[in-house]
Amino acid sequence: MSEILIIDDDVDICNVLSAIIKREGYSTRISHKPEEALAAVSQRSPDLIILDINFKGFKMDGIDILKIVKRDYPDIPLVIITAKGKIEIAVRAIKLGAYDFIPKPFNADEIVVVIERGMETSRLRQELQTLKIQSDDLSLMIGSSPVYRTLVGNLDRVANANSRVLLSGPPGSGKELAAHYIHSNSSRANGKFVSVNFSSIDSEGIEETLFGREDRDGIAKGLLEEADGGVLFFEEIAEMPISIQSKIVHFLVKESIRRIGGEKSITCDTRVVSSTSRDMNAEIVSGRFRNDLFHRLNVVPISVPGLDKRREDIPAIADYFINRISQSQGLPLRKLSEEANTHLQSMDWPGNLRQLRNVIERALILGNQEGDIEAREIFDDGVSNGEESKIALPREFLSLPLREAREKFESEYLIAQIKRYGGNISRTSEFVGMERSALHRKMRHLGMAPSNT
Repeated sequence: MSEILIIDDDVDICNVLSAIIKREGYSTRISHKPEEALAAVSQRSPDLIILDINFKGFKMDGIDILKIVKRDYPDIPLVIITAKGKIEIAVRAIKLGAYDFIPKPFNADEIVVVIERGMETSRLRQELQTLKIQSDDLSLMIGSSPVYRTLVGNLDRVANANSRVLLSGPPGSGKELAAHYIHSNSSRANGKFVSVNFSSIDSEGIEETLFGREDRDGIAKGLLEEADGGVLFFEEIAEMPISIQSKIVHFLVKESIRRIGGEKSITCDTRVVSSTSRDMNAEIVSGRFRNDLFHRLNVVPISVPGLDKRREDIPAIADYFINRISQSQGLPLRKLSEEANTHLQSMDWPGNLRQLRNVIERALILGNQEGDIEAREIFDDGVSNGEESKIALPREFLSLPLREAREKFESEYLIAQIKRYGGNISRTSEFVGMERSALHRKMRHLGMAPSNT
């Protein structure tokens, strides 16, 4: 059910508007104070706002609220209520981003027409945003490495199973991307994808945010109910407060919720996909996470690999970021040199996809404006003096005889190349120009651990 927030310091007007709106099948929330209204929008974005211009006895008026909402929530349509004869105020409000206005005194039919148009605008904006999110997310599903192909195969198999899935992997590896992939390739693709990030929800208001509320001002749906018919993504479940975990267990067992203040249970046909970058066994042992909740979420575990497990995919992902960043920021479209690709593949990526995107963006902004992106333009720490980088000879090499220094260099070089190719000895031997058997002999000579790859 779509929700409309009414902001007016006149209690009678709020009640009249709420009654008209509910007859049309919408739910309502009411705020009588400017600060309270802004907090209500922040806690849960409504589908439409009806806002009075005049507030008596407050520092803020309706125009102030309008400016803040349009700045922070530009996609929410606002309908202004203004006194008859104050058309210049309504015109100003429209110029500041209001969708429409209703002059006082108003009639029910006029209100219904304006609200219907506003709600249709809201619905279309949400659909376009959803399509954009899905398109942006799924276009980053890039790779050809065996590890990546295994991941996509697992996601394809589980997409239509309707089972709960727990995605585990390091931060920035693309767990939310994998959750979107499951949603978009399932029978629930036309339903909503609702993401719950426990690290960003106020712990005091978390129950209302998740389960909703019923009171004399109307019904406010929570995120669990919003996801009915779609997919609910619990992001980083280790951040879930222990105080709410028993209620989530009840929701998963009964597949229903009860709003705060409500008297009846509401069935929710919601598929749950979760993610974590923590050791959940350690979280359970420490008492920070319920064992029964973990096992209800971990029906189908899927590992999402970090970039260190799929280094051969890095050039293709980097090209994707180059195209997206160049297009969105108006920067010259450049390509990575072979040396730059090799450098990216040999780097450490604790931040995974997010870190790679930052490195590419930094290179496009701080590097040259033409030609290929060279390895010297890849600044992992974001610091460059604008001069061509030079590789200094490590001090430890200066204290070694030539033979030992050469062997140390060979060892570090081969370790870097093997790391670059994800431990694949065949591909490493091909790149360094050695027969596989010769490479194995060299590794044994240098005291490197043998590989069966």
